[in-house]
Amino acid sequence: MFSLFTLKRRVFLLCCAITAAAMISSCTTYPRKYPPSDKSLATRQQPTQKPYTINGKRYEPLSSHQGFVQEGIASSYGREFHGRTTSNGELFDMHAMTAAHKTLPMGVYVRVQLKRSGKEVVVRINDRGPFVGDRIIDLSESAAKQLGMLQEGLAPVKVTALGYKADGQAGTSGYRQPATYDSGTFSIQVGAFTVRINAYRYADELRKRFGTADVQEAEVRGKIFYRVRLGRYSSLSSAQVDQEQYGRSGFPGCFVVAVD
Repeated sequence: MFSLFTLKRRVFLLCCAITAAAMISSCTTYPRKYPPSDKSLATRQQPTQKPYTINGKRYEPLSSHQGFVQEGIASSYGREFHGRTTSNGELFDMHAMTAAHKTLPMGVYVRVQLKRSGKEVVVRINDRGPFVGDRIIDLSESAAKQLGMLQEGLAPVKVTALGYKADGQAGTSGYRQPATYDSGTFSIQVGAFTVRINAYRYADELRKRFGTADVQEAEVRGKIFYRVRLGRYSSLSSAQVDQEQYGRSGFPGCFVVAVD
């Protein structure tokens, strides 16, 4: 038989264990917006040209931007998403001229015209959305400000796809249709750090194992992040094949990024 003291002690320890488990469960419910220095920022990304479903609705990304014109409501997103990973693997920058669209190919430039004034801006698609109401495009805060719709938040616009930037050219004639949406230069991001030496040490280890790895530095909200990338590919499809393999063999959460 247990003494009263022993029984009370076991009840106390059981209560502590239950409380600790509840605390751990509540902490994992809400992911960190900005991870600790040695935690990877990588999150699993779906290939941007594959069909996807949001809120029960299926979306089919377009294979080409040619001839695309759309009219509807534009919205904007900014500070609350600044520094988060976009659908194509970049970090969202509220000061950049970018936008989210549900189906246009990633990297394509579009002209957004404010219908009430005729004012225009050109932005690059690097994210998916918006998925609220009947909105057709979500502009970065900087783009919305230049267009003159930041204060009202929502505005009717006309979106016209232009193409991809041709080096050394400007204006509408500086956009082109790529020979294939699969071609380009790609890499696989396997981690990101705020401590420089840790990022370069990790890249050195990967070079010894795989032959190719590098570190790309980026500033987000005044903080420098060191993003570690593995491999170099000339096609998106080949990068995605390796990304799936790496994801199963020691690099969960890795994703494909376009390399400038």
